[in-house]
Amino acid sequence: MTTVKLSAGTGSSVVIQRCQVCDHPDLKSILFLGYLPPVNQMRTMGEKPFEQPAYPAEMLYCPNCQLVQIGLAVDPNILFAPDYPYTSGTTKILRDNFAELYQEVRTIVDLKSDDLVVDVGSNDGTLLSNFTAHRVLGIEPTLQSQLAIERGIPSIMAFFTRETAEKAAAEHGKARVITATNVFAHIENVHDIVEGILALMANDGMFISESHYLIGLLETVQYDTIYHEHLRYYSLHSLQYLLNMHGLEVFHVKRIPTHGGSIRVYAARKGQYEIRPSVQQILDAEAALGTDEHMFDVFKQKVVMSKLQLYALLSDIKAGGGRVYGIGAPSRASTLINYTGLDNGIIEAVMEVPGSHKIGKYMPGTLIPVLPETKLFEDQPEYALLFSWHIADELMPKLTAKGFKGDFIIPLPTPRIAKGG
Repeated sequence: MTTVKLSAGTGSSVVIQRCQVCDHPDLKSILFLGYLPPVNQMRTMGEKPFEQPAYPAEMLYCPNCQLVQIGLAVDPNILFAPDYPYTSGTTKILRDNFAELYQEVRTIVDLKSDDLVVDVGSNDGTLLSNFTAHRVLGIEPTLQSQLAIERGIPSIMAFFTRETAEKAAAEHGKARVITATNVFAHIENVHDIVEGILALMANDGMFISESHYLIGLLETVQYDTIYHEHLRYYSLHSLQYLLNMHGLEVFHVKRIPTHGGSIRVYAARKGQYEIRPSVQQILDAEAALGTDEHMFDVFKQKVVMSKLQLYALLSDIKAGGGRVYGIGAPSRASTLINYTGLDNGIIEAVMEVPGSHKIGKYMPGTLIPVLPETKLFEDQPEYALLFSWHIADELMPKLTAKGFKGDFIIPLPTPRIAKGG
């Protein structure tokens, strides 16, 4: 893969000029979202603004293997610094998803108590907490690994590489199950990662990945999930292409609701598991839909119109004296805020649940403060903008039941107001 190193002030970035999977040289531009700050680099409230890096966010398509990828790989030490604020355990939909994943795994393989389960990018250990009837090991580069250790989840604080995998295998043995949920698209040298998985996985083991699903992204105009932590946006076709290059075959696939629409893919060494009908069903659905340049042109136009419509809606609200508070500070909120040009004159503050490490910080690239959720009920703004809009049906009744009397703004796919309390 041809790359060009660039200085980025506090680290280095890599311009990706070829496909990350098949090395195809002729990539097609789908969408350019401008220059975005790292979505989890948040400054402390009250801190004076100072120079910070922002990186070009361009979505590219490979016509050979159908991979969609971002055009710049930012130094992972910048994106995933030790004080990385995200914790998976604070999100109910993820907790429920990981519990369901464990139950599904048990229907596929008879896990013994001494079988090893490894989670790549294990964060605070929420996924592995479901597997504690077996041996578990987390591999996580940030200080969230310490939270996992405090919960009794053995963890290695390191980026996952082939070298890390080989050391883990030497110390803990081979894994019957390896999971990588919402991280398999985050790591730059994907072929090294797959080779690391093979080095750590038992001969009859399985690799389970969960990634934001390209088709769902396109269908629901989720431009807000495009940021530099997400290097690749997989369809099943492109993911299968990658795994086949390393002697792995996909034997089961499932669309899941996490992160606004993801895909769970089971893979193993060829011949180890019977290939289920779900694989061909998803591949056929993708072929019928078609991922071509016309489809991406339509997506781009929808993104532009969504931005204009959201700004028009907010302009009308502000002109009428309405106050708007944001709800939730997920990574995707940073892309939406920076791409649409929102600031603290439009969004007064963003609310986060108790215990969030983002409280007391500014949203990336702005002076919009992140405050405790209780502030919403004290101040009673006229509108609450749902940055986690993909779980709006879950959030709205909860906030209303807690005492919020205003209406809700759902920004995507088409900006609209939903009546509240």
